[in-house]
Amino acid sequence: MSTLPELKRPRWRRALCWGGLLWAIWPSAQALAESSSHGDPVAPLMLSLAVILLAGKLGADLAVRLGQPAVLGELVVGVLIGNLVLAGFTRLDYMKTDAMVDILARLGVVVLLFEVGLESTVAQMMKVGTSAFLVATLGVVGPFALGWGVGAILVPDASLYVHAFLGATLTATSVGLTARVMKDLERSQTNEARIVLGAAVIDDVLGLVILAVVTGVIQAADKGGTMSPLSVIIIVGKATAFLGGSLLLGMWLSPRMFKIASKMQARGVLLALGLAFCFLLAWVASLIELAPIVGAFAAGLILEDVHYKDTKLGEEVLDDLMKPIGAFLTPIFFVVMGMRTDLEALAQPAVLGLAGALTLAAIVGKQMSMLGVVTKGVDRLVVGIGMIPRGEVGLIFANIGLGLHVAGKPIVDQDTFSAVVVMVIVTTMVTPPALKWAFTRKG
Repeated sequence: MSTLPELKRPRWRRALCWGGLLWAIWPSAQALAESSSHGDPVAPLMLSLAVILLAGKLGADLAVRLGQPAVLGELVVGVLIGNLVLAGFTRLDYMKTDAMVDILARLGVVVLLFEVGLESTVAQMMKVGTSAFLVATLGVVGPFALGWGVGAILVPDASLYVHAFLGATLTATSVGLTARVMKDLERSQTNEARIVLGAAVIDDVLGLVILAVVTGVIQAADKGGTMSPLSVIIIVGKATAFLGGSLLLGMWLSPRMFKIASKMQARGVLLALGLAFCFLLAWVASLIELAPIVGAFAAGLILEDVHYKDTKLGEEVLDDLMKPIGAFLTPIFFVVMGMRTDLEALAQPAVLGLAGALTLAAIVGKQMSMLGVVTKGVDRLVVGIGMIPRGEVGLIFANIGLGLHVAGKPIVDQDTFSAVVVMVIVTTMVTPPALKWAFTRKG
């Protein structure tokens, strides 16, 4: 009689079929991984990509069906794959540390920040208004201070660098997640949405500057030195000058560059030019000791469609051309980040307590941002909730921390990294229903 179960049953059958297929081919996959050293050296990478992409998309599909962002499904399925060792499956454990997989994951981060930059424009950042700037500033200062405090209280034996990096991981807001939720709720044109999205963009820029400062301080300490206030000012100036200089130079250079490129007869010129520009700025950022993602983000901001819409290149939109590349590389990053999460570590009360405290600090810290709303008629609670999700940015910061060392000790160890991943998962999950409630609570 009821049609709902009949509609749902095929979905469950398909899910069971996929699960059965994966379970059936698993021994073959393990055997391939075991014998890879005797065959083509690329074979292990092929296996890794097959597992990561298939599992990532299945996780993303399930998350979307449950009303959650796709990135959450990719992250969670990565956690499951990475902890199969607890169930006796160890043959695919090599993917956590495989150099080629790691390179593709890092490339996925660069592409992701490039896409985030493409979704924003310099004009939007200049026109977001006083409220967005104040919301972004408070939304960075509050979480950074609370994250530092959580580290000082719960990890007192760790260095100040660890405390500072924990604060940095809480600063940025996930622009993509917030924008998706606002769009799904049909509230993307409200003043609250404009302030949150504008603040999230500024938030990312400020977060990248903080990341540059904290990273510079840690790298100096690892070399046996200390950083004076002047050195910190130099790093801030370097990051600011790079962002500002690249934007100014890029806005002047890119229209001319696209005009010359429009005379080329080969196909795919726009995509190749955009990626080349992204990688070039990422390399320049690395050259001056900034994170490559800073350059990728700046490249995305520079390459606005107005710069090539009057040429024959404008027949296509760079944002659309980047989607297939992002769909390939970005899930690799999220799945790999999930794989590096140690569930055994969460069985330790100290690690679980750190995860809970970081999550609370992440949520409370962003609520402080609502105090920056000065525009009349704006629902401050909506703004505060909209700033909660950390998503990809928190994971990017934590992943950078895994590669930073002081006196041979990593700034972010596996226990701390697992706690940060839990914080990212929780803040990502609570935002969609919380935003829906905030928008509808007044009818």
